[in-house]
Amino acid sequence: MRKPIIAGNWKLHKTISEARELVQQLQESVADVSDCEIIVAPVFTALASLASTVAGSKIQLAAQNCHPATSGAFTGEVSAALLKDAGCSYVIVGHSERRQLFGETDDFINAKVKAVLAAGMQVIFCVGETLEERDSGAMFDVLARQVREGLRGLDNDAMRHVIIAYEPVWAIGTGQVASVDQAQDAHVFIRGLLAGFFDKCVEEQTRILYGGSVKPDNVDGLMAQGDIDGALVGGASLKAEDFIRIVRFTRQ
Repeated sequence: MRKPIIAGNWKLHKTISEARELVQQLQESVADVSDCEIIVAPVFTALASLASTVAGSKIQLAAQNCHPATSGAFTGEVSAALLKDAGCSYVIVGHSERRQLFGETDDFINAKVKAVLAAGMQVIFCVGETLEERDSGAMFDVLARQVREGLRGLDNDAMRHVIIAYEPVWAIGTGQVASVDQAQDAHVFIRGLLAGFFDKCVEEQTRILYGGSVKPDNVDGLMAQGDIDGALVGGASLKAEDFIRIVRFTRQ
């Protein structure tokens, strides 16, 4: 059984005090949850403070991004090793906003994936197509390229520390959400790609999350699908009540 993951990507929101307040609300309400892993990804400035807040709780920390270099003349960047030192166990890599807004290439993302793994953390590796790519029939080609190039050079052992997040770009922050069938089909396709690139055990064990306007009113249907192993939640993770409901999704 693949243990579900519910991860909240806070993006560019929350001061340190606001982040601490939200985490404290979450801790009180998810203390008894044992059937899924719970992750939050605050802004860089809140990481060290939240690491002490969540210590010993059910909540783990992720960073939203990293630079592939360990150190050097990279003004404004943060390395995977520094994120681990700040208390992170996971790093989100390849989010569509990084690809679309900051021009991150498959090669650059692949270097980040390797850097996170080398630092001893788990990577949440994001893939997904735009609406134009879906409508033009290029969706599966795009996903195949992103998975192939993003995971290039990894072996079966390294893949034990990789979580994939499928995020259709057209459903992120738009209020739109892929239908459960659309989401399941994409997850099945991605899992099939893993079978072609790695051993059978990688296909069976890799957790694939869905991200794209996940909310309390659609999480149950998504999580009922056989190949959806959790959610990467955006806006709804900023509200304690909504995120708690998502963590407590109902298995249908």
